[in-house]
Amino acid sequence: MDKRVEAFSRFLINDKGFSAHTEKAYTQDVLHFVDYLSSQHLNLDSFAYRDARGYLVYLYDQQLTRASVSRKISSLKTFYRFLQMDQEAVNPFDSLIHPKHEKYLPQFFYEEEMERLFTEVNQGKPFHVRDQLILELLYATGIRVSELVNIKLEDIDEEMMLLKVLGKGSKERIVPFGSFAVKSLRVYLLLRRQHAKDHDYLLINQQGQPLTARGVRYVLNEIIKRTGQVSHIHPHMLRHTFATHLLNEGADLRTVQDLLGHVNLSTTGRYTHVTKEHLRKTYLSAHPRA
Repeated sequence: MDKRVEAFSRFLINDKGFSAHTEKAYTQDVLHFVDYLSSQHLNLDSFAYRDARGYLVYLYDQQLTRASVSRKISSLKTFYRFLQMDQEAVNPFDSLIHPKHEKYLPQFFYEEEMERLFTEVNQGKPFHVRDQLILELLYATGIRVSELVNIKLEDIDEEMMLLKVLGKGSKERIVPFGSFAVKSLRVYLLLRRQHAKDHDYLLINQQGQPLTARGVRYVLNEIIKRTGQVSHIHPHMLRHTFATHLLNEGADLRTVQDLLGHVNLSTTGRYTHVTKEHLRKTYLSAHPRA
């Protein structure tokens, strides 16, 4: 790896406070760009705006989505700002217009679908109480799976029903959870005391070690297989469900923004879509001719 790329990776973690996942994505984007430069007999220092336009065309020729292209351009803008930190040089990507993202509605579960998920947690498995807790916490708090697996025992205020969460950019926030999650937590802690090794992480695998994000995805996929609803589940679907259900029941956008840990309100605005049933009920109750 080029020394400047290695230094950029460290900069993203140490100075920008990016998560390991984001740092990896940015670094991969830069490495692909370096390979492109080599194939076109270009170099980092002489690369100019006209070359950046050619690179944009190249990305679209690779049949990438607009979202992927946009992220790669963002990565390279950040990379060149890092390279030129002590210079007054022109960033070749600064004048390049970002491709707009495709608009989409986040996938979520309806309330009856969530009930099915909770009933399908395998009661015959020794660790079913942990699986129940995973489902309860993700739905009750809307936290990311990376935040979930990093929760430690000291981060939980059981009496006040609050979690301290370390989110993107190493930003802490406090998230409440409800009585169902409290009940699952108390039952699970009995199991954890019997199996946990020498660490303070809340969630453990069957060897007593901290549970990984991959382990959480496996647990959720096993639950979804038994429901027959969809072929797979992504933890973010539960985050989307959390936000959608809160907004459908009248929560204001600012509160949901704080709970999700979003920096921009526009990000939370994606969840202002409503379920068909909520739309129907509102129409029937509000329209004079309904």
